[in-house]
Parts: sequence; structure tokens; C-alpha cells
Amino acid sequence: MVDITHKITTLRIAKAKAIVQVSMPETITAVVENKVPKGNVFEMAKVAGLFAVKNTHITIPDCHPLPIEYTAVEYEIQGLEIHIFITVKTVYKTGVEVEAMHGASVIALTMYDMLKPIDKGIVIREVGLVEKKGGKSSFKQQSPNSINAAVIVCSDSVSKGIKEDAAGKAIVAKLESMEVEITSYEVIPDELEQIRQKALEYADTNKLVIFSGGTGLSKRDVTPEALEPILERRIPGIEEAIRSYGQKIMPYAMLSRSVAGTIGDCLVLALPGSTNGAKESMDAVFPHLLHVFKVLRGTQHDGKD
Repeated sequence: MVDITHKITTLRIAKAKAIVQVSMPETITAVVENKVPKGNVFEMAKVAGLFAVKNTHITIPDCHPLPIEYTAVEYEIQGLEIHIFITVKTVYKTGVEVEAMHGASVIALTMYDMLKPIDKGIVIREVGLVEKKGGKSSFKQQSPNSINAAVIVCSDSVSKGIKEDAAGKAIVAKLESMEVEITSYEVIPDELEQIRQKALEYADTNKLVIFSGGTGLSKRDVTPEALEPILERRIPGIEEAIRSYGQKIMPYAMLSRSVAGTIGDCLVLALPGSTNGAKESMDAVFPHLLHVFKVLRGTQHDGKD
């Protein structure tokens, strides 16, 4: 099974469709008038579909068990065709597309089984996904097309060549996977004035500036102290999201002092200097965080202010 432990929980919606085509008008009449010998086709098929959705992980090996929090089944009759629509919702780390298609398939198979004694020409076709919402692709579509970023690693040991940077490179890799242009990648020591100077310098030419390191509690961890006085607006929600996500994975995450705020129209972040801490912080808020640039430039958005 695919590892989804790094993903965040969001509302996931999927709608699937299947078509059952009969060969005689009399079959449609029997279904509508509830005269099929095996029982009420619409209700029996709906129940089968509900069971199928909730048990998809038992049938499809790579599907994750997940909480199904809403399922709705609708039917439309078009000539000799019964169109089946099923909508599935969950608040979880992965989508429900397969669950919806599995439900539609089982509904169609149940109809086939119930109708075959009175109609030998039944065909099931066009089982597929109609739409899905809530995954990474949905939020990526809401992001501006052109974003540039500078990544600055704050570390005495890395700047002296004692250690090799991995956290900053992980941040760069994550940004590049979202098609963010990296204008600068730099390593500097844990010096308050130098950190502050770099923030002001890069904020003039970048939409995003990310610092890695210096967010702990040692005496040389001064990144928050360097940034907080020059941030025009703090964004506590980003800081809370990073720590909340990290705490579920590593109990020491509560000791991190991640910072988020703006200088003009530039978003400035201070993330942990450990490789895992940096990766987890990026996973916690990206790509959803990119929506902030639409807000900063005044574009209408669907989020809550």
C-alpha cells in the first residue's frame, strides 16, 4: 500500500457513474413499477452499493481502509438505460474515487442479477469517475502559475562546512515539485542581523522566502527573533498547522518555534533545521499554502477570512 502518513486530512469528494442498458421497454416498466420478481431493484441495488463503498478496501488490495462519512445514490432513466450516480465523501488523507466507482459497479451488477430472469439482453457499460475534489490536484489548481522563492539555511555547522545541508535541499525539492522557481539557495550562520538582512533583501524580489534552521531553543537559535520584528503581519494559522501536523508524528515538534508572516506581498517562513522537521513542515502546509498569493494580490477566493 502507498504510504499516506505524510498527507494531511482534507474533505474528499468523488462522484462515479455506471449505466445499465436493458433490451426491452417492459424491463424499465417493471423496475419503475416495482414488479421485478426478485424485489425492489432500486432499493436493493442501493443497499448493495452502500455496502460496497464501505468495504472497498477488502476487495481492492491497495485501497486504504477509510471512514466513509457520506454516500448518496441517484438514478436517471433515459430510454432503455438506467444511469447510476453515486457520490462519496470523507474527511481523510486519501481520496474516495475507487470507493465511488466500486459502489457504482456493484449497483450495476446487482441490477443485472435482479433483471436477468426477465431480460437476457442486459449490458453494463461506462463505469467511471465523473469528478473528484479535495486532493492535492484540487488545491494546486487554485495556486498562481508563477511563484519564485529563496531558501536560506541558517546553521553555524553547515556554513563552516562541518555538516552537509539536507533540510534546505529537501525544501527546494518540494518547491520544485510544485513548479515554484528557486531564485536562490544559500547557507548562512546563525547570526541575527544577517538573517534579518537576508529576509529584507529577498522579500523585495521573491514571493516566498523560507528559512530552515534556528527555530529551536538553544542560545544560537535566533531565527524567530530575527524575523518577528520585521514581519508586517503574522499568520498564526500556518504556524499552528505546522506544529499540529508535526506533533502527530514527533512529540518534540511542540518545541519548535516555526514562524510565518508577510513582508509586503512576500510570505516569509521559518522552518526547523532537521531534515525530517523541514520535510514534515512542508508537507503540513503545501501545496495549500500557495493559495495565499491569490489573497495577497487581492484575487477573490473561496476560503474563510
